[in-house]
Formats: sequence, structure tokens, C-alpha cells
Amino acid sequence: MVSLRGLCFLLTLFLGSFFGSVFMLGPVLPLMLLSPAWYRWVTDRIVATWFTLPVALLELVFGVKVVITGDGFVPGERTVIIMNHRTRLDWMFLWCCLLRYSYLRLEKVCLKAALKAVPGFGWAMQVACFIFIRRRWEEDRAHMANMLQYFCHIKEPLQLLLFPEGTDLTENTRARSDEFAEKNGLPKYEYVLHPRTTGFTFIVDTLRKGDNLDAVHDITVAYPQNIPQTERHLLLGLFPREIHFHVRRFSAACLPSSAEQLQRWCQERWREKEQRLCAFYRSEPRRFDQPEARVPPCKSQLRVALIKAASLLYWSSFITLCCAGLWLWTPLRLYFLLMVIFFLCQQRVTGGVELMELACHRRWSGAQVKQD
Repeated sequence: MVSLRGLCFLLTLFLGSFFGSVFMLGPVLPLMLLSPAWYRWVTDRIVATWFTLPVALLELVFGVKVVITGDGFVPGERTVIIMNHRTRLDWMFLWCCLLRYSYLRLEKVCLKAALKAVPGFGWAMQVACFIFIRRRWEEDRAHMANMLQYFCHIKEPLQLLLFPEGTDLTENTRARSDEFAEKNGLPKYEYVLHPRTTGFTFIVDTLRKGDNLDAVHDITVAYPQNIPQTERHLLLGLFPREIHFHVRRFSAACLPSSAEQLQRWCQERWREKEQRLCAFYRSEPRRFDQPEARVPPCKSQLRVALIKAASLLYWSSFITLCCAGLWLWTPLRLYFLLMVIFFLCQQRVTGGVELMELACHRRWSGAQVKQD
């Protein structure tokens, strides 16, 4: 049966993203035409406020415990994050880690293109300039290159989350991974899938050439109890009791230089993940056998607690005011309708807000070249 807790959680996230896209992100969209770099600076900070909402709900309202071991992060550094894809919700749970150790405004995710069509969530992801892929490498390669080169050109630091496995771990995906392992003489894994390394090596190489990479963070995520495989599990109230992240930081200067060596490096990380997760799930209590990561001085427990409390207060008030305004004020309903039509139509016409942003950047870059 549907859980009231799960329904409240998903409904709050949806309304926050839906109203946030319309009333917070919508008014700044014209800035894209004037200065894509300033538009990116502003929208990253607006979107980051929403990233704090699921963290606050999970930890303050539903009592989810987050444990982070290993190296941690250097706040503000430019990095590629690679993580095993245990559930379809890992990318959202990672924000609990980044809120403590980094800046959520730097967060970008490489994810499947179908998600950009989801009202609210997908609109916000487009404005946030997430990298959407279709899993057809010839198409994805060109799009990924354009996006990464754009970030390098405007000198905007980013932390790009990538799931080299390509999909979450289920019985079906494990079977396909085992079949791949048999064909290629590789070991079969129980807790991870064999990674696809082409996209990873391309991203690292492009960011290094653009001087926009400081490190690669290899994160292993595990759930001791209640593994919420999909959004449906959250709707049923099956929240994880604990989420464990083990972080390993590798300086960009220490990474292999060639694509072939970098692919082997990534595959070695996944072999280590399999061993680490095997030990995790066989231990009692279930935990990573490493000390907790050191929290940066700028991320004190008090500051993080205040951010989560402020997030709950702000978003609950914002959603309430939006509902009241739409009920009472006709001009607001008209604006709301126009923005919804815009988000629905622009994707059919242009392919997404992030592609409009790239087009504006190319126009401004071309104008500057002509002036020079």
C-alpha cells in the first residue's frame, strides 16, 4: 500500500521542482540571451537550493543516517565522480554526501535523456545543464563534447557524476553483466556490474585538455538495510535506514595518460568495489572498514544542520505560497500557464533548455571572435 510518508516525500520534491522551475528559474531564463556565463552562475545557485530539500527530508524528517568514510572532498575542486549504481536513486542520495563535503552548486549528473521530459524534475535538470545521453555513442559523443567544452570555456567548475555501469543493479542487469563477462573472459560480479569505460575516458580526457579537472572521486555506495531500488519503493515508505559512502580521491595528475590505460584503471576500481562491497555485506554490523572522512572546517555540523533546517522552512513556505497565489491571483495563474507552455514546447522545438544555452553561448562566442 502507498505510504503517507512516501507520498509526502515524493509530492514535496515534485511540487518543489515544478514550482521552482516556473517561479524561481523561469524569471532568469532571459539572462541566457545576455550572458550565458552569468546565467549559469545564477541558475546553479538556485538549483542548489532545491538539492538541499531531499537531504533535509531524508535526514531530518525520515531519520536516514548517512555515514561517509575514506578521503572525503576538497570543497570547490573540479572533479569527475564515478559511483556504482545500486539503485535508481543513488544520484539523489549522493547529495547527502556533497552537502557535507563540497558545494551542491557544482553538481552535474550524466543521465539518460528520457528524464528531461519529466515535468518539474526534468525542467530543472535542463536548466541545471545536466548532460543527457541516449546511449548511442556517436550521438552522445558529440553532445558530451559540446557540453564539456562549454563548461571549460566559461571556466565554470563542476563536479560531474557518472555511472559507468550505465544502469542500476537488478537481477536482469546482473545477468547481462555476467553474459558480458563470459564472452570477454572476465570475472562475474555479485555487487556491481562491469563498467562501460568509453564515456568515462572521454570525459576525463576532455576536461583535462580544457584544464578543468583537479581529481577523480571513486565512490562506493551501500545500503545496510531497506534498499529502495526505485521511486516506487519510496512511495511505499521503504526508506533506507542508513546510506554508506566510501570515498577515494585520485588526483588528476596521477591518472594514466592514455585512454587504454585509463580504461584499465576504471576496471580496476570496479574490481576493488566488488571486494569492498562483499566485505561490507558480510560484516556485522554492515559498514566499511575505514575511518570516517574528515569534515572540512567550512562544513561544520552546525552549519549543515542549519542549512537543512532552513531548506525545510523555505521550501514548505514556498510551496504553500505558490499554491495560495495560484488560487487567489489571476495574473500569477496566467504567468504559470505561459511558463508551463514554454517548458513543454521548447523541448519539442529546441531539444531542451540546455541546448538553448549552448546556442546562446556559440552566438556570443562568434560575436566576440568577430570583434577581435
